[in-house]
Amino acid sequence: MKVYFVNPPFKAEHGKFARENRSAAITRSGTLYYPLWLIYAAAVCEKDGFDVRFLDAPATPLNYDQSMEVIDQEGVDTRLFVVDTSTPSICSDIAFADALKAKHPEAYVMLVGTHPSALPEETLGKAQRVDAVALKEFDYIVRDVARALRDGGDPSDVLGLAWCDESRGVTINESYPFISDLDEIPFAAEFIKKHLDERDYFFAASAYPEIQIFTGRGCPAHCTFCVYPQTMHGHRYRLRSAENVVDEFQYIADNFPDVKEVVIEDDTFTIDKRRVATICEMLIERGLNKKLRWLCNARVNLDYDTMVLMRKAGCHLIIPGIESGSQEILDNIRKGTTLEQVERYMADAKRAKIKVHACYMVGNRGETQETMRRTLDLAMRLKADTAQFYPLLPFPGTEAYRWAKENDYIRGDYSDYVKEDGTINALLELPGLTAEEMVSFCDDARKRYYWRPGYILHRLRVGLTDPEDLRRSIKAFGRIKDFLIK
Repeated sequence: MKVYFVNPPFKAEHGKFARENRSAAITRSGTLYYPLWLIYAAAVCEKDGFDVRFLDAPATPLNYDQSMEVIDQEGVDTRLFVVDTSTPSICSDIAFADALKAKHPEAYVMLVGTHPSALPEETLGKAQRVDAVALKEFDYIVRDVARALRDGGDPSDVLGLAWCDESRGVTINESYPFISDLDEIPFAAEFIKKHLDERDYFFAASAYPEIQIFTGRGCPAHCTFCVYPQTMHGHRYRLRSAENVVDEFQYIADNFPDVKEVVIEDDTFTIDKRRVATICEMLIERGLNKKLRWLCNARVNLDYDTMVLMRKAGCHLIIPGIESGSQEILDNIRKGTTLEQVERYMADAKRAKIKVHACYMVGNRGETQETMRRTLDLAMRLKADTAQFYPLLPFPGTEAYRWAKENDYIRGDYSDYVKEDGTINALLELPGLTAEEMVSFCDDARKRYYWRPGYILHRLRVGLTDPEDLRRSIKAFGRIKDFLIK
């Protein structure tokens, strides 16, 4: 039985839309994430014996007509279509799924992703033909729907599904339990090797090309803005075994001679430091630290000794969510970190000779012109290797969204989460702070950060000792130069 997974087109005329970016958009640096959630679900179905097809339209990119043409060629006799979504593209995604159902009326069409997980009734209410949406972590939900279709069962009985019929309206089934044995999930790298082209994807902070993987799911932190823990994988950090993770590194090293780096996409890879140490020691024992670089997201409570071991094991960059230069705002968003931790983290990273890509955000509860200034002052003082500045986008299903809705701070609808060109927009009108002021601050902060003579000299010095970093910097600058010059 054929199951077709689709990451549909959106604003293809402007660039590569990254649905799985934590703020889905077309990025100024050209970053395009692998559709990892869709990849893992497809890999689970393929492991279960289904004939899997996979279309990642933004990767090429393909427009609407081109995507439909590919599906028409490959999708004959498809019994199940699985369509990825995001909040900015949700209306377009629903329309695409409806069109698939119109073309293939005998097929079952379902939507997956953060948005329908947060708003299943609204999503199904906007759709005309879509059969169902999957809620939260959908790997096994999709597999069980496929099994039901194959075996003559009723897909409506599958846990974790929301579905609609004319007589009963929307029914939301009991939740599917979170997956506990993550070693049972196939390697993303194996699926990528078979179905995708690693050169279609780009991560501005990594060497090119790269492979992205999850080594665990769930995040024990409770940041009010973070969409994936609140809508998809929860707050309990579930882990792949160290051996399973290192085996995938080995697979990548053996099967992707052009891949330079592994991007670990866990929300916070370094939560379990003993497991991190075991993974690092195994990478060193197998000599994989000499074959592959890697990077990861790492909270600012990471200690110096672990940084040193990670560096020895091939990790060259860590990504913290610093967010704000105001301790009051960090407390408001339940970040669970302090500015003192941030200062120590940055000093330790420099001592350990590990690079830092710092993430800053404006627009959270308590934000003012003064707190934004303090955030930029902190960024300029810390001098991370690279940095990003973004306005808060409050996604449905998050505490930040509830706060913004209750206070009537959100301006516009889902289509306004990105600008016409697909880049990140600002939606919030806070007391004394407009959306335009937040966008202007982020634009100015990027320019001030990257146009410093000292920063340019730093990038050149790093490039002289690290050719991969130089190539990465040139590629990223080529994508962002027009914006910076303008």
